[in-house]
Amino acid sequence: MGMTITEKIIAAHSGLEEVHAGQFVYADVDICLGNDITAPIAIKQFERLGINGIFNPEAVVLVPDHFTPNKDIKSAQNTKTLREFARKHQIKNYFEIGRVGIEHALLPEKGIVVPGDLVIGADSHTCTYGALGIFSTGVGSTDLAACFATGKVWLKVPEAIKFVFNGKLNKWVSGKDLILYVIGKIGVDGARYKSMEFTGPVITALSMDDRLTICNMTVEAGAKNGIIEPDDCTEEYISSRARRKYKLYSSDDDCKYCDIYEYDVNNISPQVALPSSPENTRPVEDLSDIGIDQVVIGSCTNGRISDLRIAAQIIKDKKIHPSVRLIVIPATQDIYLEAVKEGLIEIFVNAEGVVSTPTCGPCLGGHMGVLAEGERALSTTNRNFAGRMGHPKAEIYLCSPAVAAASAITGKITHPEYID
Repeated sequence: MGMTITEKIIAAHSGLEEVHAGQFVYADVDICLGNDITAPIAIKQFERLGINGIFNPEAVVLVPDHFTPNKDIKSAQNTKTLREFARKHQIKNYFEIGRVGIEHALLPEKGIVVPGDLVIGADSHTCTYGALGIFSTGVGSTDLAACFATGKVWLKVPEAIKFVFNGKLNKWVSGKDLILYVIGKIGVDGARYKSMEFTGPVITALSMDDRLTICNMTVEAGAKNGIIEPDDCTEEYISSRARRKYKLYSSDDDCKYCDIYEYDVNNISPQVALPSSPENTRPVEDLSDIGIDQVVIGSCTNGRISDLRIAAQIIKDKKIHPSVRLIVIPATQDIYLEAVKEGLIEIFVNAEGVVSTPTCGPCLGGHMGVLAEGERALSTTNRNFAGRMGHPKAEIYLCSPAVAAASAITGKITHPEYID
């Protein structure tokens, strides 16, 4: 029996010729990641062990991105904890203000994670890196602490589900729409502790930004990881960025999948996830007269340069609806700078939107756009649970940058074709 791409990567990092679903392994980790919420807990646990040094300063990445710039005393103390730990252990991959980016956009952009890696992060959306042919998954802070000490992680090899996309994408349909569509079909537990493997001619034609978006949201279906077989697009993206040698894996023709789903994208239009679950999806054209108070374009899901270009294309020479607050958050400093050079920031400001330094901020109800009771937000983020972005009685709708931009102009959830 052959192996899936996920099984091959896990086997290579476990010193085994082969592994299969359900098997428990103790695997070597290439990169481990913590942020300003999860890493302080890991650091405290690590220091309780009384170990003098971490397993490899080159393999640890610390990114205080959730509350940057520090919003209060507690967030400042958390960042100080990361900063001092990085200095003590000579961790060069520490990114604070001026260098910071939203972690799951920053690590691929900097070439810190590369194809064939096994990556863990004390953040559930670590699954993003599967877009590069990486096995990457979120873990708890205690698992991160153990990895600081040993460079290893204990894993159960996941079963795999194959998702095949055929056809031709309709205008304004993006990777965000594809993953929302899938989650709407299988539910938030439809891939629980499974590997979601995406393939087919539509996936092959997608940009890396769209692939990153798809894998980012696999955890919203309960998945252990999301992954896409590396190809020419992957090589083009990573070849000039990679800091280390990498290896391209692919699934064997005779590997085992517990389920296979095939979709014709000709039938998929821009999607919106209604409160209060990512599985509560509807085609945007089925929604009408849903007024909104706030639009957020950004996050580790949709804050990349292509996302900002799409939004700016729709918003250019228009004004944001007077009842709407538009918040745009480039995911990294490099993306921010590119958006400045291309005039995208000017478009957003002229439209009466605001632009933030890179931060997770409003996605988790942290800062830079917390919602009040009864308010309604349309966001390109990845979760819309009650209380996620602020008050428990606020409503959160999820969508692509195109739908977000069009809706910011009209003041209600709108198909981009009505603005184009």
